[in-house]
Order: sequence, then structure tokens, then C-alpha cells
Amino acid sequence: MLQPRFTFFAIWAASLLSACAKTGTGEILNYALSQDPRSLDPALSTDVPTGEMVTLVFDNLVQVKPDGALAPGLAHRWTVDPAGAVYTFQLRSGVTFHDGSRLSAPIVRGSLLRALAPGTSGGRGWPLYPIQGARAYAAGERPDVPGITVPDDSTLVLTLEEPLNIFLTLLAMPVAAVVPENAGAELGEQPVGTGPWRFVSWAHDDQMVFARHDGYWDTPPLADTLKVRIIPEELTQAAEYELGRLSVVEVPFGETTRWETAHVGELQRRAALRTLYVAINTTRGPLRDPRVRRALNLALDREAILSNVAGGRGMLAAGSIPPGLAGHDSTRRPYPYDPEGARRLLAEARPAALSLRLWRSNRPIYARIAQSIQQDLGNVGVTVEIVERDAASARSAARNGEADLFLTDWYGDYPDPENFTYPLFHSRNLGPGGNLAFLRDAGLDSLILRARATPDTAEKTRLMAEIDRRVFEMAPWIFLWFPVDLWAMRPEIEGWRIPAVFNGQRWREVRLRP
Repeated sequence: MLQPRFTFFAIWAASLLSACAKTGTGEILNYALSQDPRSLDPALSTDVPTGEMVTLVFDNLVQVKPDGALAPGLAHRWTVDPAGAVYTFQLRSGVTFHDGSRLSAPIVRGSLLRALAPGTSGGRGWPLYPIQGARAYAAGERPDVPGITVPDDSTLVLTLEEPLNIFLTLLAMPVAAVVPENAGAELGEQPVGTGPWRFVSWAHDDQMVFARHDGYWDTPPLADTLKVRIIPEELTQAAEYELGRLSVVEVPFGETTRWETAHVGELQRRAALRTLYVAINTTRGPLRDPRVRRALNLALDREAILSNVAGGRGMLAAGSIPPGLAGHDSTRRPYPYDPEGARRLLAEARPAALSLRLWRSNRPIYARIAQSIQQDLGNVGVTVEIVERDAASARSAARNGEADLFLTDWYGDYPDPENFTYPLFHSRNLGPGGNLAFLRDAGLDSLILRARATPDTAEKTRLMAEIDRRVFEMAPWIFLWFPVDLWAMRPEIEGWRIPAVFNGQRWREVRLRP
């Protein structure tokens, strides 16, 4: 992905120093982000912090639950035509924005057009591009979007360019959140939505405060206030949690063993919709040969790296689709640690002296992983030079095809195996689109497009499993592992669960224990 005030409500003066505390008006919860959101405007939602905050204030036609399942949002029901290309949504009646204005189908249409508008600077409109005419409208090539129509005030019809079985999931993305009529640039600093939380204040690089929306169309949040602090360092976040100043926190990888002992009853684990890997540029010299790429996989003692670097918090990968998604094959064995097998494959391929440059960002955990890769590949005769850059520069080099190898990860934008196949391996998405291996395979492209279009769930699962098997055999990556999320929740808190995707936790059911 899955790649960052004005106050118009008064905030009470009580100190918010504990993870959650009773006040005269209710309960206070505390959360932390590692960086300031870029904006609170859904149209500018390009990063995880922005997406997390947008989902507190705004609603979509459909919503993502913490477990990743879809649920009705502003649309209480919908139908899809037999071809899978026309979606008709019936909106809830009586829904109002935080400013008191009422929701209607024309307002939803205007919100989607605003997100797609050519003048929207730096937004990510791609979840809406499947709508007929949306891509051309966003490019300034046509004046309207014929695929968005409004038969009446409570009905919205979206017609797609072609059938796409993940479309509802895309509509749950933050960019598709519904904003009020005539919303302008001020929305980024003064967000007004229909969501469960009302914006209160934002002190940049310090904290944001949200208040329960008592007039929410669904059950309002159980707590009164949600305070979101900006704490860049993960160890500082962990320390704040242990001091009782955060309600939940992600456990730092290097602290895993200590926390498993010190916070036994507070921990939650979840297999993350995320994969850690090394993209192999399949267009560069000897790396064109799949035998060489398989040899790189066999040369790594990934189990040792996982244990030593990440506290064992992961499952060795034998493909790109994480556990829990259709198409993941739990019976397929990962590439074993087999240095002799790696040497045999390299001897068969007979490449010239293999010298590769491994690019990585400056994240500390990546430094340790890269050093282990360098050592293991060196043991089979492959020379590796590690190139460290800031995250943006390293990603740019990989997208431009300059990197032989690129250590990175991919977070699921949405809980569907399509997100771990189409952007990562289809030839439409070479480089900047997500296919950092620059893999081109007509047969694989065809399978991926069929899997995206079929309305048959069983057929989609079968196709995804076949795609994942082929990818594993082609070895466009050094497959590392699927991380496991590990979070702690304060003993006095109840109702919070690790979300499957970044916009799945809206804090509505979180509160102090009675």
C-alpha cells in the first residue's frame, strides 16, 4: 500500500494525562500516531495517519469493520446487476452532518466528483477510477462522470467501466468518504462529516482531539473523547503506554520478549495483512533467469533472520497472499534454507560473477535484515552492496528500475487478495504502480484480470491460489515473511481490537470497563 486548526468546538480544560479517565462528561481514550496526518480532507488521504483520522469523522457508503468485513454505511442496502457492473445504493434517511446539514444522493455524487476533480492536488482517486468516465474526468479529459447518476434524493447509481468484484471494498477507502455540499479547502483543517466522532482541535505535531457525535445515525461511541497524540518514536510510545498515558500501543519488535513477559494479559496478536519481501528486478542481467532468483531465495536463512531481528513475529512466506485471505495456501512450503541448492542453481544458470546492489530505507530493522541478507548471499558467492537512503529516495530508485534488489513491505489497502496480486505483479503496474520486480508475464496477467472480474467467489479463490503458486515459482521476490501484529491494551480498557486494515478501527465500541 499499502505509502503523511483551527478549533470550532470548545474543549474542556481538564488535563488528559492518563490513558483514559472519568470526567464530568464521560470517558477519555488516548491513542498515538507516529506522524502528523497530511490533512483531514478525505480527498487528500494518501497516507495511513490521514486515513485513520478521516475514518473517525466521515462515513462511506460502505464501511470496513475491525475484522475486515464490509458493513452498510451511509447506504443501508444496495443491489448489483447480473453482469457485476451497475451498483444501485439506497441511502439512509435522516442522516445529518456535524453542522446540521442533511445527507442526500446529490451530495454523495458531488463528494465523489470532488475527490476525482482535476484540481485536487496530490490526492489518490484511483479507488474511484473503475467508475465509467472517472479516470478521464480526473485527467481533465472530459467535463463529467457519466457513471455517477442520481435517480432521486435517496438513490445513487454507479456504473463501472467493466465488472470488478472488489468495487465495494474500494468504496470503503478514505478517499470515497462523503463530505458536505460545497466543501472547500478548509475541510483539511476543519473537517465536518457524518461520522461517529466530531472534530474538536488539532495542534500540529502534538495532538488531535475528537468528541463523541451524539447525533450519529448508528450507535454513538461509548467514550466521550478520543485524544490522538503525535509521538514519532515507537519506544517513546511504548513508554507512554507503560506510564498509563496511552490506551493501546503497538509493541516494538525489539521489545517483543520483554512485553510477552511483563504484559501477558494485555496483549493481542493478529496475522497482519502485510508482507515483507525483497523485490528482485527481473529485467536486470542475470536476474532475468528464474533459476538465479530461486537461488537467492534458497540462500537465505529466513527463520534465523525472523527470530533474531523481529522477535519471531511473523510467518515465513511461500507466496504474496497473506494468511486469512482467499488464495493463501497454508500447505505450500516456503523456500528452504539450502545454500548447496542455491550454489547448484547458480552453477546451472552460469551467470557472470554476481554482484548486486540491495537498496533499503533507513529504518533500523531494515538495516539488520539487509546485513543478514548480505551475509547469507555472500556465503553462496553473491556479492551484495547495501545502499541506504531515506524512504522516499529508496522507493524512487526501485520504482525507476535502478535497484537490483529492494527491501520493502506491502500493507494491504483493503482486505482482498487482489491487493496482493494486481498492483504487485500485473504488467500494467510496472514500477510506480507497485510491480517493483518489473515482472511481465502474459499468462499471469490474464489470470489476475479474470480473478478481478469474476462474480463467483469460489472461482476467484481458485484463481488467486493459482496466481500465488505461479508467482512463487517465478520468484520475482525473495519471499521473507508475513508479519504478526502485536498490540497491548490497558487493563482498564475494553472493546478495542487490532483492525485488519488501517481504516477498520473507529473506536465506537471502546470504553472503560464498568
